[in-house]
Amino acid sequence: MSNKAKPAAACPCGGASLAACCGPYLAGQAVAQTAEALMRSRYTAYTLKNEAYLQASWHPGTRPAEPVTDENEKIQWLGLEVKSALRLRQRKADLPEVQPDQDTVEFVARFRVGGRAHRLHELSRFVRETGPDGIARWFYLDGSFPNENK
Repeated sequence: MSNKAKPAAACPCGGASLAACCGPYLAGQAVAQTAEALMRSRYTAYTLKNEAYLQASWHPGTRPAEPVTDENEKIQWLGLEVKSALRLRQRKADLPEVQPDQDTVEFVARFRVGGRAHRLHELSRFVRETGPDGIARWFYLDGSFPNENK
């Protein structure tokens, strides 16, 4: 009997399957072409506790020195909802001129810890830079947490 993952299992980010969605990014076989794709793959990496991918996709200028996942943490990720990709939708009137190598993605990630449900609502900032290999890659810069009491 094989230990292979079920091919029909949905990708944690909500895509059809891990192999057809975030899997190639996490395996280093492909580069996310949009900030939203990178954000989705980072969510998937959190669900899989893939520290290496999270560190590699975090901009070196803002990357934390300490690990961002804990193998012993009992966290159950419940789902991801992408609210907007701001550069693409330009929904904020006060945005400066659109910069093709910068983007912001708003999302809500739901998770459970110790039987209690939580939600993380974040506006994540991303930047695209071309590396020494000549390949342009998106990196997570940082995030802010919008006021939920609107």
